[in-house]
Amino acid sequence: MFAHVAFSFAPLQLSPTMVLGIMYGVRARTLRERGAPVPAWRQWCWYSGLALIAATLVSPLAHISDELFLAHMTEHLLIADLGALLLVVGLTGPLLQPILHVRELAWLRWLAHPVVALILWAVDFYVWHLPALYQGAVQNDAVHALEHLLFVGCGMAMWMALLGPLPKPAWFGNLARLIYIIIVRFTETVLANALLWSGTVFYPRYGPTERDWGISPINDQSAAGAIMMIEGSIVTICLFCWLFLRAARESEERQELVELAAARGVELDERRAARAVSAGRGEALRQRIKQSAPPPAPPAQ
Repeated sequence: MFAHVAFSFAPLQLSPTMVLGIMYGVRARTLRERGAPVPAWRQWCWYSGLALIAATLVSPLAHISDELFLAHMTEHLLIADLGALLLVVGLTGPLLQPILHVRELAWLRWLAHPVVALILWAVDFYVWHLPALYQGAVQNDAVHALEHLLFVGCGMAMWMALLGPLPKPAWFGNLARLIYIIIVRFTETVLANALLWSGTVFYPRYGPTERDWGISPINDQSAAGAIMMIEGSIVTICLFCWLFLRAARESEERQELVELAAARGVELDERRAARAVSAGRGEALRQRIKQSAPPPAPPAQ
């Protein structure tokens, strides 16, 4: 069994991580020189995401993924789900500004729209799990590189709609985000259950190497489905916790803005305060309120 363990080197798949790392570093340095540095924790998230993707693609897991379906599934979850999530959390508006200001690339904003991102991710997710494409990726390096590129790209679009720095539609509040998370996980769960409980082998190409590892094709497929369900459950619980904390923080910030406006004699209803906080503009609204003229002092008796 240990004869199967070996490190891999796939230039077609590793080169995008190197390019993205260099581009991020150059832009982060420019912002730091302008006095607007990228928060350190975001940089850690970005480079951790790149490191996770690169390590997955060169580790023995990448080699084993050509022989076991469960290893291939684990590889995809690491790079397209967790890796893409870390990359998105590492982004800020100023980092993306040079790209989004290019007129020919303005369409990229639409990829972060919740509806567009969700559909794009779901279509990509299911198309690449069709037996012909999934098995073809194992047999052809170029197809495999394209598969991983689209998995990460569509994964980033899906996470960008939820966690990214770009403006969100007014209707995409905390309840809509909760529904978004549920739909994403339900989409994955459908396939995971099909893999876990089906008595049909969907990817027979792994058959010869599965026997070398001492595992039957149906057990290999079931294990892959179980891995997908476990990973999805953990990520979903974390997202629910994040959403709960976000809602509590927004409620507190909204109340503070309303009270500050009342103390300064500025008219501000809760709906406007809620929209500002939800869009991440709570601090800007706070500064505008503070800059407003203070209420006149009561006349002396």
